[in-house]
Amino acid sequence: MPTTTASALPGAAPLAAAPISQTSHGYWGSVWAQLLRDPVAMAAAALLLLIVLAAVLAPWLAPADPYKASMIKRLLPMGSPGHWLGTDELGRDMVTRLMYGGRISLLMGVVPVAAAFFIGTSIGLFAGYVGGKTNMLIMRTLDIFYAFPSVLLAVAIAGALGPGLSNSLLALTLVFVPQVVRVAESVTTQVRALDYVEAARMSGAGAFAIIRVHVLGNVLGPIFVYASGLLSVSMILASGLSFLGLGVKPPEPEWGLMLNTLRSAIYLNPWIAALPGAMIFITSIAFNVLADGVRSAMELRT
Repeated sequence: MPTTTASALPGAAPLAAAPISQTSHGYWGSVWAQLLRDPVAMAAAALLLLIVLAAVLAPWLAPADPYKASMIKRLLPMGSPGHWLGTDELGRDMVTRLMYGGRISLLMGVVPVAAAFFIGTSIGLFAGYVGGKTNMLIMRTLDIFYAFPSVLLAVAIAGALGPGLSNSLLALTLVFVPQVVRVAESVTTQVRALDYVEAARMSGAGAFAIIRVHVLGNVLGPIFVYASGLLSVSMILASGLSFLGLGVKPPEPEWGLMLNTLRSAIYLNPWIAALPGAMIFITSIAFNVLADGVRSAMELRT
């Protein structure tokens, strides 16, 4: 997957302006107002909210037990009485399975990116601020991960760790951390050279205080924008791991795993077999559109 340099990131240009502490309220207020005026981004956000609510409230909203099988009801078509999206290969209600599947799929899509954001930002801040040989050692070590495509690296790590939800989360986090580190290190290196950071250093402020007060606020925006763009990638990779048998194990409902188990039904009831894939596609596109909206909103100049 191509990496994004700090110079290409929206929000990178304001780094050369005044310290974020002077313009924070006006800038972020303008970003939020701009985002609210973007109908496409708001539609994506509303769609994601509906998907999240359906997943979170599944125990109360789902019409059936997600694990209860019935062989006499297997592969019922859409619109069947009591099963308006039909049933799967074991006769389990598809509406219920999709709602419960969203809980695990969203977890596997969001948690690795959130973990990579915090870990990668911390490492990138340290490497970018310290510079020198320490920076070179950290960045050249992480460059090893770029020798492999993200998909291949995720499959290799998950295969080495073994199937399971926790191992899949760890594998995806390890894939995303180097990418976030590279962005964080790049923007931190830019901020470190600004006059107000040098003035704080000359006044005797400690490294931790400078990073916390003068650097962190200026670099979080570009890093956050980049990380938000990884959510759709994480959703697809997580579903791919489950599809390959490296994610959650049956009978847990998860969209990628459901897509795998319904392969045998594609010639008998193709619409039912396509439903998990449609949910993966819709959710990943919504994440991507919302991330584009945030990126556009952060291109404001203060």
